[in-house]
Parts: sequence; C-alpha cells; structure tokens
Amino acid sequence: MEYEAVIGLETHVQLKTKSKMWCGCANQYGSEPNTNVCHVCLGMPGVLPVPNEEALRKTVLTGFLLNCEIPRYAKFDRKNYFYPDASKNYQLTQYDKPSTANGFVDFEFTGAGSVNGMSKVRITRAHLEEDVGKLTHFDRTSGVDFNRAGVPLLEIVSEPDLTSGDMAYEYLNALKEILIQGGVSDCDMEKGMVRCDVNISVRPVGTTGLGAKIEIKNMNSFSGVRRAAEYEIARQIEVVKSGGKLIQSTRRWDDVAGITEEMRTKENAHDYRYFPEPDMMPLAPTDAWLAEVKSLVVELPIARKQRFMRDYQIPAGDAEVFKSNVELGNYFEGLAKQSKNPKAVANWIINNLLAKISESKSRGDESLTEQSEEGQSLLTSAPTSILADLKFPPSALLELVALVEAKTISSAAAQQVFAEMFATGKPPAIIVQEKGLAQVSDTGAIEKFCDEAIAANPAPVADYKAGKVAALNSLKGQVMKLSKGKANPALVGEILEKKLKA
Repeated sequence: MEYEAVIGLETHVQLKTKSKMWCGCANQYGSEPNTNVCHVCLGMPGVLPVPNEEALRKTVLTGFLLNCEIPRYAKFDRKNYFYPDASKNYQLTQYDKPSTANGFVDFEFTGAGSVNGMSKVRITRAHLEEDVGKLTHFDRTSGVDFNRAGVPLLEIVSEPDLTSGDMAYEYLNALKEILIQGGVSDCDMEKGMVRCDVNISVRPVGTTGLGAKIEIKNMNSFSGVRRAAEYEIARQIEVVKSGGKLIQSTRRWDDVAGITEEMRTKENAHDYRYFPEPDMMPLAPTDAWLAEVKSLVVELPIARKQRFMRDYQIPAGDAEVFKSNVELGNYFEGLAKQSKNPKAVANWIINNLLAKISESKSRGDESLTEQSEEGQSLLTSAPTSILADLKFPPSALLELVALVEAKTISSAAAQQVFAEMFATGKPPAIIVQEKGLAQVSDTGAIEKFCDEAIAANPAPVADYKAGKVAALNSLKGQVMKLSKGKANPALVGEILEKKLKA
C-alpha cells in the first residue's frame, strides 16, 4: 500500500509594534534580560490588560492580505498551562472567536498538487495572542528572560493542504514575503520573530481520513521545516508499513542529528481549560475602522510579479527580483512606464545597478546603502533604502538606454558610461562626449578599418574563404581593435562579409 502525507502549519509571527500587547513595555529585541518588563506583562495579581490597538490593526490587516473573512465579533480567551516561560500560568489568546478566519495564500510551486506552477493553501484563521518568555538552558541550571513575554504574536493556522516538505518551504517563504511587504512584521527568524509548528499525518493514497497528528514544535528556520517534514513523513510511513501504530504526540527536531524525537503525547483543547478572558471586552470593529485598515493593504507579491510579466513583457526571473524588493520594483516601474524597451531597463537595473550597489556595500560605502543586518540580501525587501543616495536621477538610466538603442554608443561603451555615471552622477551624454565614446557608424571609416584588418590577417581570411565561418569573428575583433572599440559591430560584420565574398 502507498501512503501520502498531510501537513498543516501553525506559523507564529511577532507583530511590528513599538510596545507589547497589554502594556507599555518596549517590544524591543536585544535588551538586557528582564529589563522590558512590568507588573502587567509579568502577570502580577490585580493587573488589568489593555489591548494594543496597533496589534489589533495589524491582525486585521493580515486578514485582508491573506484573503480572510473579518468577523464582526471576536474575543480573547485564557489558555491555561504551567511552564517556566509563562509567568502568569496562562496565555491570553483567541480560541473559538478569532479576529480573522477562512482565507488562503496563493504561491508558486511546481511539485505534486500544483496547477500551472501555482498552489493554494487555505488559512483556517490568523488569531492574536501574546508571546511567552525565552528559556536559556545551561549545564545545570536554566534562565528565563521575560522581555519577550507579552509581545503581540499572530498565529497563522493553515488547513492540512500541504503534502511535502518542499511545498511547506515555498508556502512559508510566500507567507513571509506577504507579511514583510504588508508592514505586519519584519519576520527576522534569527531574532525569533517567526517560529513554526508542523503537524504531520500520513494516510493511504486515495483515502480522505486523517491519520494520527504528530506535531513538531518550535521550528525556527524554513529549511529546518522542510528537512524535519521529509524525515517525519518517511518515519511515519515506515511505522505503519511495518505494522506499528502512530499516536498523537509532540516531537522536537534535532537539526544536527537530522531526526525527530518524542517529547510528550499531545494535549487536546480541553487540557488547556480555555475560558473567555474576564478582564477583556469582546472586539467589535466598526465599518469606519475596518475601512481604515483595508486602505493599508498593499499589492500581493505574486500579483505584482504576474502584472510585471504581463504589462512590461519581462521574464519571470526579472519579475521575481522586482517582486522580492518593493523599492527596486517601484524604481523599475517608474522607468518602464516611460520606456519603449522595459526589458532593457530591467537588465540595467538588475545586472548593473544592483552589482554596483553590492560592490559599494562590500567596500563599506554607506553613502549608497546601509549595511544589511544578519547578512540580509539586497534582493529581499528591507526597511532601509538601497536607492535613496544614488548620484544620478532615474532619467539618466532612460537616457543611457536610449543612447544604446539609437546605436550612438556600443554596449561595451555603455558599460563605461554607466560606471562613470554611478560614480559621479554626470549625465550619460556628457560622459560620452568627454570620453569620446560615440560609436562610429560612418561606412567609409569602417571600410578603411576592414581593409586594414584583411590585409594584416591573411590566415583568418583564408580560413573564412575555405568555409570556416567562425573566422569572421577574429577579423571583427581586429577591426574593433583598430577603431578602439568605436566601430558599429553590426556594420563591421556586414562590410567584412561583403568584402570577403567579393
């Protein structure tokens, strides 16, 4: 019997707010342990929580971004459990009446279950809760830092629509991109802003029932999710094929050993003794408030990529770059709307502009781009600008493209012009004039160079006449050398062929 995997993900995302969920303590990473705390986030007797409106706003914004319904009634509940990182012995969360429900995420994926390179994962809900403290284990003791306790946390729960580790990996990356570009979270995994629980079961192919759900807790990297899922799928299939029985449980992923290990049998909802938070009024958003939040919705990354490919006729690889970096995409679109050749504009931005910015960054030139934290790539969205301090205006890039299109300068000369333009901010036409880079298209002058090349290179001439067409390239190179790179390459080829055939 063949088996298939069924995977659902619970993705926990810290919201981008200045303060915590129920108090005025700073939502700030990297502070000294237990300095961003107060009697509210520590759960002292008699304290009253006050909801962070910005967290409520970002929760509903996420709902809009994930195509969710926004209920007109939501509430907070107490989820009771004892663990050292939860000072209150309960967590304030949303259980049966969340702030968002019934959405979906479309994303690119070419594996099993995809249609035309696209897949869809349904979102059960995205509910708001509070984060807990952070435990650090030493040889014989453990320490707890409550700075993170009370930070607004969004739990995005998917339906069990995923079928492989690769699919989970692509879904998580698409989700992260939506949340960053939507301004919901910075999603810095090295700072613990995104963590994931992976729920996996297996079943015989062709059946619809779900097997025993086994949860892998607190994954802190997407590549780890992919590896853990693939291992666990194979492990579960091996168990059932050998006649064993799987039971609902919680496991941990050992990234070094590459295995999952059982932690405990899984609790059910009744084990947490959920009940409505008595110190919090239900949430009932008004039409005006919902309209205000909906006005913050941005174009989804995948929609942006598809639109760029359709409207500007650029390939998927180029559109992917502009999808991943909103600032760069906006820069391209502003120029593409004014250009007859958007593909050429895209080439200059991706192959030349980004390369120069990266080069400047590696030299530590912070006048052009701020250093990215945690090795962040220039091709990912970032709150810091990589274009604000360019020395040339966007119109200069259009002018450069036009000079190449008009054959005023060669492609090789254009590279020199761009380098000078990037370094000094001078207009392309001025650089061409100062450096004498204008392309020679005068047929009389080019014929003279061709005659000289033919006379000085009898061997490639004989090879060409003997049928070795590639020998023409050698002669072209000699003509370009004689013209100091200024001759129009297309004319050089035409004139050489004409002379040699004659």
